[in-house]
Parts: sequence; structure tokens; C-alpha cells
Amino acid sequence: MSRLQQGLSKLNSMNGASMRGMTTAGTTAAGTKNFEELKKQIHSRLVERLDFTRVKDLNSDALQRDIRRVIEHLCDTENPLLNRMEREKLIEEVLDETLGFGPLEPLLKDPTISDILVNGPKKVYIERRGKLEKTDVVFRDNDHLLQIIDRIVSKVGRRVDETSPLCDARLPDGSRVNAVINPIALDGASLSIRRFGATPLKLDDLLNYKALSPEMAMLLEACIKARLNVVISGGTGSGKTTLLNTMSSFIPADERIVTIEDAAELLLQQDHVVRLETRPPNIENKGAITTRDLVRNALRMRPERIIIGECRGGETLDMLQAMNTGHSGSMTTLHANSVRDAMSRLETMIMMAGFELPIKAMRQQIASAVDLVIQVNRLQGGPRKITGITEVMNMEQDVIIMQEIFRFRQLGVDQNGRAFGQFEATGVRPTFVNRLETKGVKLPSNMFTERVLMRD
Repeated sequence: MSRLQQGLSKLNSMNGASMRGMTTAGTTAAGTKNFEELKKQIHSRLVERLDFTRVKDLNSDALQRDIRRVIEHLCDTENPLLNRMEREKLIEEVLDETLGFGPLEPLLKDPTISDILVNGPKKVYIERRGKLEKTDVVFRDNDHLLQIIDRIVSKVGRRVDETSPLCDARLPDGSRVNAVINPIALDGASLSIRRFGATPLKLDDLLNYKALSPEMAMLLEACIKARLNVVISGGTGSGKTTLLNTMSSFIPADERIVTIEDAAELLLQQDHVVRLETRPPNIENKGAITTRDLVRNALRMRPERIIIGECRGGETLDMLQAMNTGHSGSMTTLHANSVRDAMSRLETMIMMAGFELPIKAMRQQIASAVDLVIQVNRLQGGPRKITGITEVMNMEQDVIIMQEIFRFRQLGVDQNGRAFGQFEATGVRPTFVNRLETKGVKLPSNMFTERVLMRD
């Protein structure tokens, strides 16, 4: 029997008299004991007797039920005058402190929340339906917040301390986490959580949210099945990773996929997927594994497609070379405000690889590797839209030639401050349609006729 189970057994077997003997001299009637103090005291009583180094045992439903019974017993002993609502609230919060992420647990359980932003222990904001709101959630102090941050990052083998005050991590459901602590964060530790949810959004969900039109969805599906190389471009929080995850669902199940990410967020539905994640340096500033290292290694793993969560440096050159040398159908994302900006960003990131290539050579590499650029934006009021689908054609002299196939035109802002507009076909028939047909993918003949596709 483990120390954890022995501790539970011991606590469960204690009678009421012995439990009452553990209460402090300062304990008074229910009306005078502060709720937070009571919660902290019960939690400390629990921690004193349980071996929490055996965290893997806590996944057992039976052990969680045992811990809940112990907390209920402690509640009755420490303050038997709590009403039913207070008692249940206290039990749930102690459970969250013990097994979960403390004050953040109620927010993480709310599916309508897309972002959780913690600015120090006393200021917690959320984004819901595109609007920022301040919540009543608080941490006891900065140390309490640091404990929760450490619990999050340690679950994925990362660390955050004074020597490494910045950290990217993820939650069990794939949600993205960024933590910043002292001495970088001056007003207390900062925590940003981008929610993804346990169930990834499907194409039907994006259509319901009017993030794109049915014709655009049909084209994207055709391009993925025909193994075109795709770059998704957009600003922070515009939905690049969500779209990448959705588009990956069109990849046939019999293909071998290698994903490369800083913090693993993609939830691919295929069976044959190898997931790789970068690693930060250790406390001696050694042992770092970068995205570029993983891209190079992935080329030796016989991948049919390589998916990079985000290109932000020298790995861009390796990715473009992979797209040009037998790994067609690969995908990545990058930060840019427009398609033309995305081309400039690709050039900049190629130079970050440390090679002094001529501008023309870099642009030829881009034009031959990338087939499609999808621009996504977060508009005023919160809606996320695919604002453009553009084909990368070829080079003319020193210029990359592109043509826009579909676009979103914003028409205004409604009374709630939310942008609205319409999806349009530009009337341009992409040159890769013949490639789609040779791959057995056929599109309606009138699909690219100039017209309004859908109004928001």
C-alpha cells in the first residue's frame, strides 16, 4: 500500500474526537471564521498527511472519491456550522486546490471562455464571445499564483523560476499557456491561457460561426486532399492554430504525419501521427531542442506530411526545402497582417537561418514551395474570419505573383460594435485546378464565378 493510500486510510479511520483535537485554538464559531482561512486550514491538514509526490495515483477515480470523503470529514470537524451550500463550495475548492488548478478550475470548466488572463494574484480577466470581462476570481497572494503556475508547467516537464522567468506550456486539454514571473513581471506573476477545449472544432463548427463560406471550405478540403502546400497567416488570436487543426482533418488516414510545435496543441484525428515538441534549455543553459532541430530530424522519419505549429525563425528555410523535396501537402502558420506581409515575413525568417541568399533566390524558393496562403483575422468585436485565400503562382523578374481567389469584405460595424460583411468570389480561377483534377478532386465549374458567396 502506498503512503498516499495509507494516509487516506488513517484519516478515514480517525474518529470525531481525534479530529477535533487537531483544530487550532483560534478556531471559533462559523460566523467568525473567514472562508478563505478555513479553506487554507483544511487544505493544509490534508497536505500534511498525504504523499502528493505520487501524483499519478491521483488519476484514480477511487482515490479522488476517498480524498473527497476526507475533506468532507475535515469540513464537519473544523466547522460543523457551515450550511449545505457553503460546505459544498468549500469541498469543491479544496479539491481544486489539491488535484486541479485552484481558483482557475471554475473558469477552465466553462466552455464559453476562450481566454483566461491573470495579471497578478488579484486581477483575473476572461474573454467570452469576443469581449473581455473582469472576474471575481482571486488568488490568496503571489505565492499561491506561483504554486498554480508551477503545477501547470511541471506537468509538461518545463520549469519557471528566476533564472528562466518565461515559459510556454499546455494544459491536459491542449490549451496554450504562457507564464511570466518575477523579475520580468513587475506587478506579480502573469498567466495567459488560450483555450482550445478537449474536442477540436470541426469544419461544421467554423461554418456555423460564419468564419468562412461553404465554397471556401470546399476549396480548402480539395487543396489538402490534393497535397498542396499551405501557409496560414494571421495576427495573434486570429484562429490560425484552430484552422490548421480543422484543415488537418482532411488528410487521409493512411498518410504518415509528423507535427512539430513549441507546446503541443494540435489534436489530429488520424492514427499515424508522430508528435514532436521543442525543449527549452536546462538550468545550465544546455540541452535545448529547437524547432529547426526537429524539422531536420523529421526529414529522416519518412514523413509524408510535415505540420509545423508556427514558423518564426530559421526553421522556415528547412520547411520550404521540405515542401520542395517530396513532402508536398505540408502546412504551417506564421504571424502576418496580410498575404503580402506573409511573403515578406518568410523572406525575413529565411535570413534568420544564417545564410546570405540573394533576394531573388529566396523568392524563387517561396514561390516554388508555397501553393496557397490563407489569411485569417480577428475583426472588431471578436469575430474571426478567413479574410482571404490567395494562390501563389510564380516569379516575374524579382516579384512573387499571387492572385486572390476568395475574400471577406467588411461592410461595417453593428450596434454591438461587432464587424460584419460578406464573403466574395473574385472571379479568378486558380491555376492549380488542373492539379486538383489529376488527383481526382473535382470542383463545380461555376465555383469561382465572381459573386457574393455569403453575407454575415
